[in-house]
Amino acid sequence: MNTINLIMLATIIVYLAAVIIVGFRYSKSSSTSEFYLGGRKLGPFVTAMSAEASDMSSWLLLGLPGVAYASGLCDPFWTALGLAAGTYLNWLLVSNRLRVYSQEIDEFTVPGFFSGRYNDKTGLLKLISALVIVVFFIPYTASGFSACGKLFSTLFGIDYHYAMIISAIVILAYTTLGGFLAASTTDFIQSIIMTAALITVLGYGTYQAGGIGAVADNAKNLAGYLSVATSHSGAANEIGEASNYGFLTTISTMSWGLGYFGMPHILLRFMAIEDRKKLKLSRRIASVWVVIAMAVAILIGMIANAMTANGTLEFLPDGETAIINIAKHIASNGWALAIVGGVILAGIMASTMSTADSQLLAASSSVSEDIFKGFFKINLKDKTALIIARVVLLVIGFIAVIIAWDPDSSVFKVVSFAWAGFGAAFAPAMLLSLFWKRTTKWGVFAGMISGGIMVFVWEYLIGPLSPYLAKIYELFPAFVTAIIFIIVISLVTPAPSKEIQDTFDNVKKIAKS
Repeated sequence: MNTINLIMLATIIVYLAAVIIVGFRYSKSSSTSEFYLGGRKLGPFVTAMSAEASDMSSWLLLGLPGVAYASGLCDPFWTALGLAAGTYLNWLLVSNRLRVYSQEIDEFTVPGFFSGRYNDKTGLLKLISALVIVVFFIPYTASGFSACGKLFSTLFGIDYHYAMIISAIVILAYTTLGGFLAASTTDFIQSIIMTAALITVLGYGTYQAGGIGAVADNAKNLAGYLSVATSHSGAANEIGEASNYGFLTTISTMSWGLGYFGMPHILLRFMAIEDRKKLKLSRRIASVWVVIAMAVAILIGMIANAMTANGTLEFLPDGETAIINIAKHIASNGWALAIVGGVILAGIMASTMSTADSQLLAASSSVSEDIFKGFFKINLKDKTALIIARVVLLVIGFIAVIIAWDPDSSVFKVVSFAWAGFGAAFAPAMLLSLFWKRTTKWGVFAGMISGGIMVFVWEYLIGPLSPYLAKIYELFPAFVTAIIFIIVISLVTPAPSKEIQDTFDNVKKIAKS
């Protein structure tokens, strides 16, 4: 390994040591409520930025620039538009009411919210929603471990398995030690590093590409590259062809935004803020950051394409390595800039870690709190419950490592499928639970089951029937299916009790105050 690579690796190691120190800082949780929700002590800035850092993951720094590099503006534009709209609406519609509701019924997990919302004594809602989280989050977490392993392996020639295991150990260490507060604090730090990485790559890449004018000229020479109605289909830095982007494809692509209403790791941030009156500030911070960050990520993909065209970068068969290659180019200019390159790479790793830690906590809480204590009614003292919470988290992490063992697994496919699963199973249930008093527990139960099943049915049965159907993101039909089931089943089953409806009205009144 040469000196430049050693400096970059040392920079990343310093960052990893820092997040473990944060874990030690918050390792004195006194209850599972504090371990999983931080005692509802988050400030507005940490709430906003930890939510968005845990949301965006490596997709922001790898996936979005990669799509822009290879196919132009159309695909990433509609995806980003859907995500930006989903982010804003989630903060606007869900955050305040969920914060009030979760405190009113004294619940600190998403399955706990659904169970408490309908006063479900059977525990079925806790069980099914906890199982949904476990089924989709463990492979989602595994994809994060895999991404970290691939990053180290590609950059430094370290064996994938060693790199993946070391990454997993670091993430498990600070999450197991400090729980929600450690995860949220490191997510906040990671969002800053991600932002610094985006700004640095944007400036350096633009300079190396010959200026923003050269980037624009290069894009104009590629058929359909700057259009939001057609998609560029040629290889990067080639003329290629442009294909029309139909209405249904556009709606399907934007439907990524629907998933936000059902993402447990984001919803938990809403429940954890100390002062719900500060949610408006958090919403503004989060929405502005997301829009700017995604716009910069798309522009970086186009800049990398221009750098390929003028010979600064070699052609990238995998566009998702655009930022990695620009970081390596920066680092090649001397030891001082090698540190900058290391910070950028740490930002890529941070984007992955910020999602994995939140997923670990959500999956762990589902097993220890919602299944063990909620469904099986196992009463535990606080110290014992904390020990079990940490053990469960480690076991889930171990399972995720096993799933991530194959270095050829597709990170994007796993993330896309898990996002659809959560969006379909939880988003319709969350929206109707918060805003429709007539919703019943059986309607929510049917919606979770039907939405989750439709994700699998569309992906593996309906989608393969034709190339046209395969283009429709499975979240869209699954979301619609869940909405229909919740409404129909709620209307044909007995209305909620007066107590449940009174709580709904009280929450609505408080949320408006």
